[in-house]
Amino acid sequence: MSGVYTEYFQKSKVFLYPLLKLKKGLKYVPSQTYCAWSDVYNPEDMMFICLYKVKHTDEFDKFAKRHLVKHPMYEGSTSLGENKQLFIYDFSRFKNDWLRFLKGAYSQYSLSSKISILDYFDDEGTVKYIKGFLAPEDVHEEYADSLNVKLDLLKKVHEVCTAPNIEKETFIDNNYVLYELLKESSISLTK
Repeated sequence: MSGVYTEYFQKSKVFLYPLLKLKKGLKYVPSQTYCAWSDVYNPEDMMFICLYKVKHTDEFDKFAKRHLVKHPMYEGSTSLGENKQLFIYDFSRFKNDWLRFLKGAYSQYSLSSKISILDYFDDEGTVKYIKGFLAPEDVHEEYADSLNVKLDLLKKVHEVCTAPNIEKETFIDNNYVLYELLKESSISLTK
């Protein structure tokens, strides 16, 4: 590994999406993933949200039915207009790893979750960073040198990847919220 990775990235894409065990290389992948949905799901609800920004076509519908809707953790889906669809998955079966995710304790993930993540990210460049995030003791010296901090301090902190930024990990769609509010509060008027 050359240098350390210090830029923010969507943590749910790296540390949660691979737990769905969808094959790498599928024609459609989510444009973004989230661990919360504003005014719908809190992070504690353990609902994983995948946003697909694709045109609503027969081809995508077939893909969704085959790979997304039939998934054992599938909870539901919502269309957010012509080119946006959300697919929601119940991650309660990964409760311990979900809670570790929220704390940024990726190195404490279960072995099976670590394997799923590493299997998904098998390309040479990315997997080196992810291995370091999942087993930080292997890269403490390199991070200490690169960040110019004392090795003992880094060992004490242990993790070398920041916790998720819940604000960035929360899906916000005001149009959907407005639609739901109007639907719930609509009043029928008679002539």
